[in-house]
Amino acid sequence: MNQTNATNQKTVLVGVTDIFFYTKVRDALMSKGYRIERARTQQDIAEKASATIPSAIILNMNDETLNAFQALETLKADPRVKTIPILAFANHEEVDTFNRAKALGVTKIVSRNEFSARLKDLVGEVAGNHA
Repeated sequence: MNQTNATNQKTVLVGVTDIFFYTKVRDALMSKGYRIERARTQQDIAEKASATIPSAIILNMNDETLNAFQALETLKADPRVKTIPILAFANHEEVDTFNRAKALGVTKIVSRNEFSARLKDLVGEVAGNHA
């Protein structure tokens, strides 16, 4: 029997607007059995997080279209979704971005290179914390 009101252990909400990068993330995670929900705006992230209660959220902190910082603030203010683990990535040289993301409650933030290289493991790490 499927529990729809519980956290969906195999859904990942991906906040990435770059279609090529999103496709790479989607293909990698789908090969591990995850269901992918894509968000293109901060409003999208809040609505889809509330609707699907994913097992993890991925955010590109450098995506200006997405406004990831505002999305983080919105997520953390919503009691229904504030405990969902968030895996974020940013350009490695942006120390302020890393610090600000951590202060806003990101579960884990890594460089874009590490994210690309270790995507499946990183999602497993953060999603596993939510089980």
